[in-house]
This record gives sequence, structure tokens and C-alpha cells, in this order.
Amino acid sequence: DMVCVELEDGIAPKDKSEARQKALKLFQKTQANDGVERILRINSIRERFGIEDLNSILTAKTPPPAIMMPKVRTPDEVILVDQLLSEAKHPTRIHVIIETNEGLEAAHDIARSSKRIDALFFGGVDMAAELRCPNTFDTLFYARSRVAHASALAGLDVLDVPYLDLDDPEGMRIEAQRVRDLGFTGKGSIHPKQIAALNEVFTPTKDQITRARRIISEFEAANTGLVVIDGKLIEKPVMREMYRINSIADRLGE
Repeated sequence: DMVCVELEDGIAPKDKSEARQKALKLFQKTQANDGVERILRINSIRERFGIEDLNSILTAKTPPPAIMMPKVRTPDEVILVDQLLSEAKHPTRIHVIIETNEGLEAAHDIARSSKRIDALFFGGVDMAAELRCPNTFDTLFYARSRVAHASALAGLDVLDVPYLDLDDPEGMRIEAQRVRDLGFTGKGSIHPKQIAALNEVFTPTKDQITRARRIISEFEAANTGLVVIDGKLIEKPVMREMYRINSIADRLGE
């Protein structure tokens, strides 16, 4: 669904400049219209490297289609980047990582700070360090829930932190299922071998798609406030999920 080119924590300080130059060259080529989003994760704009990343993007003739902003603490950071991109006449979209205590507290305001924002990301590793707790699902339950709530309220996608143990695919699948049930729409991956399982978790099954379309058809045909299908009461709130599943299926060509 998306690929993120890294300039932040995965790049040593001595290599930042070279990485920036090479990354921006990638976007000089015409990007394939294949449904895959291209994102460049910059450094925090509260740091020198982040300011240099942003300046290079602003002066680029072919800026990345989207940037990922890490360690965002306040809405002002996003608003500033939005304004600078607008001045440069760049259509670049924004993805925001919530991974600091300040960012978690301001998550709702951050989510609504710019129309350029497409998604919030939950940065579990940094968040655990900020909260002084182990990086587990249970200890980060509140933090994840707050980010999911802020995203849903603003109508944004919300993606979970990658699972770092490459030798524990079952653990990754379980965590992905748990965050999906919290309202997350996806989960990051750090290795290609994780992608298939994650797509399976977050993609509706054929049975779910068939059921959703049948419920939509019967509900709309009934033209009432509720219907009973397979012994279950179906009201408008339930229909939101059915329409969401159908929308995903349509995009996938199912």
C-alpha cells in the first residue's frame, strides 16, 4: 500500500546529507501509477537535520508525494510545514507519527491541524520510552486507543508501529489482529516477509465482503431504519462498517 524512504532514526548523523540527496533523486523519476503511496520520512523539524530535510523538499522541482513527520509534539509543527509547502506550491501530503508524551496529549488537535494529513502513525518504540514502560500491547493500550480515537474523529487512516521481531511471525499476526480490533487500518512492516500476513489481517475476507454487500443490498431495499438479517439486528451504525468493507473491496477490485 505504501513504501517509506527513511531519513530519520535509521540513518546515522554522518550519513544524513548523503541519504537526503539520494532520497530526493528517487522522486525525480516519474512515479508509477500503481496504487502504492511513496513517502519520505524526514527528521523532526525541531532538529537541524529536519530543517535541512524540509528546505531541500521545498526547493525540489519534484518533491515527494508525501512526507512523514516524526516526533510531532504540537499542531504548530504541522501547520508550519503545511504553510511552507503551500508557499512552495507543493501538493505534498503529510503523515504524522504520534510517539511523544506531548504528541499523545495533543493527538486530537494534531489530527485536525491540516487538510494535508492522510494518516496518523503510532510510534510504539519511542512512546514506550517516553512512558517509561515495556513495549507491549497491554502497556501501550491507552496510548494506542487515544491515537486511534483521534484518527477516527478526524477521518484519517491510522497505522500501528512495525513488529520488530522478524522471527516471530505469529506474534506479529496476533498484535496486528489486536490493533485492527482497536480501529487501526494498517500496521507498518520492516521487512518484505511481513507484508503478506499484514495485508491478510487488514483486508476483509471474501466471506466478509459477500456478507457486507448482501447486508447493504437488503438494508437499502428495505428502506427502513433497521432490518433483521441472519437473526441479527442491523441498524445504521452497523452499516458504516458494511460500507467501509465494500469500499475496500471495490478498491481491491474484488
